Amino acid sequence: MTKKDPATGHRKRLREKFLKSGLAGFHDYEIIELLLTLGAPRKDCKQPAKEVLKKFKTLRGALSASLEELQQVEGIGPHSAFGIKLVREVATEFLRQQIVDKPVYKSAKEIFDYLYHSMRDLKKELIKVIYLNTQNQIIDTADLFEGTVDSSSFSPREVMEKAIRQSASSLIFVHNHPSGDPEPSRYDKEVTRGLVFAGNIMQIKFLDHIIIGGNKYFSFAAEGLIEEYELDFLNLRTIGTSEAKRTRYRARPPFP
Repeated sequence: MTKKDPATGHRKRLREKFLKSGLAGFHDYEIIELLLTLGAPRKDCKQPAKEVLKKFKTLRGALSASLEELQQVEGIGPHSAFGIKLVREVATEFLRQQIVDKPVYKSAKEIFDYLYHSMRDLKKELIKVIYLNTQNQIIDTADLFEGTVDSSSFSPREVMEKAIRQSASSLIFVHNHPSGDPEPSRYDKEVTRGLVFAGNIMQIKFLDHIIIGGNKYFSFAAEGLIEEYELDFLNLRTIGTSEAKRTRYRARPPFP
């Protein structure tokens, strides 16, 4: 008679428990274990799951870990890590599809809900741009740059060029603060002001700049800063027009 593998029975009980009541009553390590079995169905994943939780402290930490970081845990290979990465990508795509074709201009919270799962635990700053049509529906999202937001590698021109290629009428700029504090820096404000100015010149509406930090966010639009920068642009344009008129007047030849 073939001897039963106790791990097989344990996995079966976990799956039946999940099918019956979802994740209610599950310990974090059991959720990780269930995910690990997706990529390694014949392997006992209980101890590796506990090691994952020990290393990354929380379920959220485990789901945010990279493939390289997961494989540093004893007993975790590329196949074992498959389930953890799969569920994160599926969740991100689910949230993306939830927000596509929805008005978003007056809802920084909706953008935050869509992006914070994938951005809140990043160890580097990531700049994303969301391009929208005339109905404020999402056309596309783009990862523009990873690194420090004040790096010389960041180019407002690239933001606008892609907007033109997408035939976008407006855009939302998003980036994260790995420190967890979403309060904008001086450079964040300068970049935003420059993008608002560039948008006015290119006739592409700059709707918002959202900074994600931990479970919080800062919205430039909600704080009235986008409107302030719009007024700055209009005032400068008015001053520039007046100066140009005075220059033309002074350049006129005297009457004969």
